[in-house]
Parts: sequence; C-alpha cells; structure tokens
Amino acid sequence: MRRREFMRAGVAAAVAVTGAGSRAAGDSDAATAIRVALERGAHSAVELLGKPDGFLGNPKVRIPLPKYLEDAAPMLKLAGQQKRLDELVVSMNRAAEQAVPEARTLLEQAVRSMSIDDARRIVTGGDDAATRFFEEKTRAPLTQRFLPIVTRETEKLALAQQFNEIAGKAGGLGLVHGSDANVQQYVTAKALDGLYRMIGEEEKRIRQDPVGTGSAILKQVFGGLR
Repeated sequence: MRRREFMRAGVAAAVAVTGAGSRAAGDSDAATAIRVALERGAHSAVELLGKPDGFLGNPKVRIPLPKYLEDAAPMLKLAGQQKRLDELVVSMNRAAEQAVPEARTLLEQAVRSMSIDDARRIVTGGDDAATRFFEEKTRAPLTQRFLPIVTRETEKLALAQQFNEIAGKAGGLGLVHGSDANVQQYVTAKALDGLYRMIGEEEKRIRQDPVGTGSAILKQVFGGLR
C-alpha cells in the first residue's frame, strides 16, 4: 500500500491544478504536482530501508561481504570463521539501516529545488529519470552525511574491528592482498546503492502501471512541456 503512495499525492495536486484534467496546468503548477509525488516516493524508500531488517531482510539491497572477502569466504569457513563472517554481514546491514533515515531531509530538499527543466526531464527522460535526478542531486552530500553515522554504528558494533580481523585472517592465508579496504566507506556506498535502487523500483512500478498509480494524470499535466 505504501508503494502506491509514491504518486497519490501528486495525482491529487495534478487534479487540483488542472480542474480534473479539463485544462492544461501552468508550468509551476505541474512542477508542484511532480514535486509532491517524488517526495512521497522518497519517503517510502526511506521508510522501507531505515528500519530493522530494511537491508538485512531484503535480498535486493542486502549488503554482502566485500568481493575479496566473499572470494576468500570458503577458505575462511574452513579456518573456523563462519560465525564471524555471518556477524560481519549482519553488522554492516544494521549500520546501513541506521544511516538511511538521514537521507529524508536531503531528498526533500532535492525535490523542492527541482526546476521546470528538471520536471520535464523526469517525465520524458526514460524509466529511471526520477531516480537519476535524486542520485545526481544527493549522492555526494548523502555520502558525507552517511559516513559519520556508519562510522559511529560500526564502532558501536565493533564492525571495523571484525572487518579488519577477518581481512587479516584472509591475508594470512594469502587470499587478500593489500590493507586499504575501508569498511565504513564500503557500507556507506552500498547503503546509498540500496536507497537509489528502492527509489528506482518505485519509479519503475509507476511507469509500468500508470493507471493504477495515477502517473497517466501526471503525464497529462506535463504534456504541454514536451
């Protein structure tokens, strides 16, 4: 049900400014409609991920071991490290779940700063245009906001220590070369990947089911901008 809220508010705004579709909305009114819709969609993605098991319980966004540890996992398991590998995965996902609610404000700000040209690109720019808009506007600042939270959570959960010890064990087995992996940056990047993926899924669902979501009304509102 929450997923359908992605466009519901936008539909209401669109109907209001178009007189239930009987006249074309002005550019600013149309932009207002899409802003409200996108804001609801962003909120939905944050709510889905920013809770216990938001990442860990969702195979689409669950944060896996870094590739070099994944590659080393069979040998690490033979060395008695299975439990620690499992704990590491849980801890990384818990850190992401704690960080994601911080995205709400910046996503809202991105929506409110949207220009008429941005609105046009979102409507006509392809299946992932809204998701790309969010990522272009927010990935860099969200990285800065997420990193301290992820760092705090990794320290609380002793994640960095777990990560370094497991990496060291893998290195001792000749399975990992180099010691420059940063667990905080890894989790931060994966948390953002998951956030944009969920926003993208909301957008894809709307475009595939325009009647059910109300996207058809919004396209009508933006028809004059094409």
